[in-house]
Amino acid sequence: MRRLGSTYANSWGATENSISLLRPERKPKPISVPSAPQTLTFDLARTAIIVIDMQNDFCHSDGWLASIGVDIAAARRPIKPLQTLLPILREHDVPVVWLNWGNRRDKLNLPPSVLHVYDPAGEDKGIGSPVGAADRKVLEDGSWNAAIVDELDVEAEDIHVSKYRMSGFWDTPLEGILRNLRVDTLLFAGVNSDQCVLSTLTDAGCLGYDCILLNDCAATTSPEFCEQATIYNVRQCYGFVATGSDLVKALRK
Repeated sequence: MRRLGSTYANSWGATENSISLLRPERKPKPISVPSAPQTLTFDLARTAIIVIDMQNDFCHSDGWLASIGVDIAAARRPIKPLQTLLPILREHDVPVVWLNWGNRRDKLNLPPSVLHVYDPAGEDKGIGSPVGAADRKVLEDGSWNAAIVDELDVEAEDIHVSKYRMSGFWDTPLEGILRNLRVDTLLFAGVNSDQCVLSTLTDAGCLGYDCILLNDCAATTSPEFCEQATIYNVRQCYGFVATGSDLVKALRK
């Protein structure tokens, strides 16, 4: 019997004379990590990690945020823990989803409310605007600006999704991809933790996914109270907070 589907996990069995709608069974891979106030156990076999906006425009000294005077030190903080965590997750067959801004050159799917971000006076300093001596465009799909920072290795099997809002679920194929992966638990990492990470995590929680914010693998250039509020609200309303370092320790046992 052949498998019919874009992923093995979400495939039918097919022959010339029959179709089986039974999906392949997957052996659970339970793993436990510390979390407050309870230890958290989840199934690695039904888990993916979503890494959000670790892009040059946010995390590089020649990128957009740095060019408008934002201190990007915090945005670079997730790089080192992700360098350790992502290869280990791949070894355990956990899908890595890179969810990044990647805007159309004509910006036709971006409403004024999105363009207003970081450009409140309409001075052509925001998304899609030229930045730097090379006249690069902020977060434009295919540009250096929108590329993932060089310090993070991207593997051929990784999954890439471009987004156009704070949440990665609007006007993107993210939900369809996650359904085909047949995952229940989503690990969240990247920047900014109180903006695009939280917005995507909130929508994921509303869609019924089990959401875990990896606090040392996420950060924000916003004031500290924004990060504190994010952690509180994730724990209180949308999911759980753990660390990538604790997950690495558990995976190495």
